[in-house]
Amino acid sequence: MSGRRRGTVQPRRAGPPGASNALGWSLLNTMASRFATLGIGIVLARVLGPSEFGTFAVALVVLMAVLSFNELGVSLAIVRWPGDPAVIAPTVNSISVLASLVVYAAAYAATPALANAMGDPGAVEVVRLLLLSVLVNGAVATPAALLQRRFRERTRMAIDQANVWIGAAVSVVLAIAGMGAMSLAVGRLAGSAVSGIMFVRSSPLPYRFGWDRSVVPALLRFGLPLAGTSIIVFAVGYADQLIAGSLLGSTALGFYVLAFNLSSWPMSLLSQPLRRVAPATFSHLQADKQALRRAVTMIFGLLAACTLPLFAFVSGAAAPLVRFIYGDAWFPAAAILSFLVFSALCKLLYEMVYDYLVVLGKSGTVFLVQGASLVVMVPALVAGARIGGLVGLAIAQAVVSWAVILPLYLVQLSRAGVGLRAVARRCATPAGVGLLVGGSSYWMSTEFSSPLATLAVGGALVAIASASLLYVRRRDIFELRGIGRPAEEHVSHPEAAGNERPQ
Repeated sequence: MSGRRRGTVQPRRAGPPGASNALGWSLLNTMASRFATLGIGIVLARVLGPSEFGTFAVALVVLMAVLSFNELGVSLAIVRWPGDPAVIAPTVNSISVLASLVVYAAAYAATPALANAMGDPGAVEVVRLLLLSVLVNGAVATPAALLQRRFRERTRMAIDQANVWIGAAVSVVLAIAGMGAMSLAVGRLAGSAVSGIMFVRSSPLPYRFGWDRSVVPALLRFGLPLAGTSIIVFAVGYADQLIAGSLLGSTALGFYVLAFNLSSWPMSLLSQPLRRVAPATFSHLQADKQALRRAVTMIFGLLAACTLPLFAFVSGAAAPLVRFIYGDAWFPAAAILSFLVFSALCKLLYEMVYDYLVVLGKSGTVFLVQGASLVVMVPALVAGARIGGLVGLAIAQAVVSWAVILPLYLVQLSRAGVGLRAVARRCATPAGVGLLVGGSSYWMSTEFSSPLATLAVGGALVAIASASLLYVRRRDIFELRGIGRPAEEHVSHPEAAGNERPQ
């Protein structure tokens, strides 16, 4: 009987990891990456200083602008495609690579004008070198999307860690050797190249090019509005840095970017893994609208539990945090950080709504929301920078984020069937706990003479608060674990039917 024992249940083969498992690996990956880049960033910031760091910041802003629409948004179709992704993968590869070549050539030609507009004409060579990452990004868009679709975050972790550590090692060595901002560009490019090779080798499908004219229109109809939206999303997310560089200069941009990076640290810690897992999670539930809406509210609650105490701590302890980590030369960034944390928190919330709307096929709606946000944001940021300098710019960013962008997204979330009251109920307790943590952290920053003592006690408060909140929501975590996992299939001998016990 083919070697089977009669009357026994054969163990099922392991299926693909579920959403919760993927989220765990993605979170571990992001934590490791963020701690690594934080430590490396401290070394580089102290070695380079605000001026050189500002030059690299100019190059990085240009790169982020180009990457926002690099592969025309078609790679996300791999994640959302209801059928076998092998049908569209070769065509997506072709579109991504061709688009990245065109984008790279255009950006290379426009680099002098872009660097001048950002307040640092001397950054041209750094920008042009860093732009080579655009080609790598286009080439690996499909393998990265396939890993995301399959919840292969363990593999993604190995790739991302290689990117971080190889790039860091190269950057630190070259910075100590005196290469200045160019050391950061070379390191980033080296890490991207190695990770690109690993993406291709780890792809669940063979890496091939093709051109299926029957799917091209569908891919472009999905991707082009998303690419347009991504440009607007970038403009909304980086308008403050563009204005800081153009109005206040590259050194001021260096201070602002350092504060921005610190404010985004808790957001990136959880937003990045969630944004890699959430779209695939939502896609698996597209056929069950009730389960999909419930998953959205659960994810919002877990997100609030993880992040609100941490955001509040960073805002309250901004001064000792900057002074202890980066030194007195960077202290002007502390006042900026206190306000940027609020806009980073807002961004974390509306990015989840963005992913949900995209999975529902409402990329056009997202485009309109972002466009309306940008119309309000740009004049507000310009006014804030002219009136209050860097601090005024940070205040304007926070006000527009909470008063304009988030409400617009929440309206669309409600129209998509997610109850805002349910979301608010899940976020209310974490918000109250966050206020207590933030107030305590600010009090300690004024009363404690040692920055290390403030950070140690505040960090302990954050850990206790988030762990307690997650324990309360442990049922939500358990429920999310099953999303994306196939139902257990029990294979038994016919005579054993009805006598099996659940394994």
